[in-house]
Amino acid sequence: MPETGILALLRHGESTANAAGLFTGVLDAPLSVRGIGEAHTAATLLIEAGIAPHAVFTSELHRARQTTEIVTADLNVTPASFATDWRLNERNYGALTGRSKDDVRAEFGQNQFLAWRRSVHTAPPPLGDAAFAALRESDLFRRLPAAALTRTEALSEVMTRVARFHAEHVEPRLAAGQTVLVVAHGNSLRALCAVLDGLDDHAIHRLNVPTGHPLVYRFGAALSPVPRGGRYLDAVGAQAATIALAGDGGT
Repeated sequence: MPETGILALLRHGESTANAAGLFTGVLDAPLSVRGIGEAHTAATLLIEAGIAPHAVFTSELHRARQTTEIVTADLNVTPASFATDWRLNERNYGALTGRSKDDVRAEFGQNQFLAWRRSVHTAPPPLGDAAFAALRESDLFRRLPAAALTRTEALSEVMTRVARFHAEHVEPRLAAGQTVLVVAHGNSLRALCAVLDGLDDHAIHRLNVPTGHPLVYRFGAALSPVPRGGRYLDAVGAQAATIALAGDGGT
């Protein structure tokens, strides 16, 4: 039986919408200048750790694709398999999409703000007809299946789609001993970590994934993570970024 593979998870670098403090979700924002730097730093960390992916997967959103392009160029490797998959897209924040997080907190209060942002089963208010139609007719969603754009999403729904992606594309490669890089988003990676580690709702609520910090999973029998939760390649930097995220309300 071959040795099990390695899974590296990477949240895209900071986007312009992240920098502006917006609920981003399905908005197709590019990387900020800082985010571009974070992508290059992530590549350096992967190189120093000797991680050269056989397969790379990313979401359909520009900020994740841009991060992937920077990282793979810096790694100077051509993976045997490269694909985008809408199931790695960020969670849809519904009617909160594009709104200032500070404004939403001020209007609805801290408890409701955190329920929409952090809980597993609470979905934000749905997109209205006009906003939904505009997104459906955008260049991004015109080329994706109808299932790729909902009116809103709870994190539990994101967990369902990323679990299917993982079972189809990642698990067989890990079982074959390959190294896989997945570049995605704060909530789609929260969802994937919850699936990998078997987290309960309380642990998921507390989990944050900072931008630009590679999180590496290694596996034991039955592809169980060893250790649970994986390891950040820059543990000190990731911890500081995670504390800052938590202080701002979380991923």
